[in-house]
Amino acid sequence: MEKLVEGFKKFQSEVFRAKRELFTRLSQKQEPRALFIACSDSRIDPTLLTQTEPGELFILRNAGNIVPSYGGVLGGSTATIEYAVSVLGVKHVIVCGHTDCGVMKALLHPETVENLPAVKNWMVQAEATRRIVRENYTDLKGEELLVATIQENVRVQLSHLRTHPGVAARLRRGTLRPSMDGSTPSPPATSGPTTTRKVSLSLWWTL
Repeated sequence: MEKLVEGFKKFQSEVFRAKRELFTRLSQKQEPRALFIACSDSRIDPTLLTQTEPGELFILRNAGNIVPSYGGVLGGSTATIEYAVSVLGVKHVIVCGHTDCGVMKALLHPETVENLPAVKNWMVQAEATRRIVRENYTDLKGEELLVATIQENVRVQLSHLRTHPGVAARLRRGTLRPSMDGSTPSPPATSGPTTTRKVSLSLWWTL
């Protein structure tokens, strides 16, 4: 706790002062470039990965970087997506997976979450991932199987995004375009068209 307190003090005395103009501007409004959906894992830092400043990313984090299909779970994740797409008008929606993901491990070994009812229930949102992997990756084991699961899960969650009304409406208007870009080990610098009028849903995974 002491480290966190000292860090906050340093932010107030050094970082905030050095970037006062930025924070003053951000105190008036936010215009994030993208909605970045990532896992809650403490090792994943979206702003570090993308080298972005405060105000550039609208970040949604949860266990397993999961996007509930619309209508299934109308909770915080759904509300965050709706606000980012329909109110903030983000130009990109990125789903980012990562290696050594605990939720993906649990998909492969569900017995490990038998005593974690909330986690077990949450993982239902990734059932399609489990089925895809079980029926299409029978030749893989160990780390290779886990990496395949992580990558397939990002694809599944990207498809779930399309069930959200705000996303569907913008896809239909052509102001949000699906993109299936991905890279290993590093994410693409950009996804989809480079013009400011077209935007994308993006698939990333990190190793």
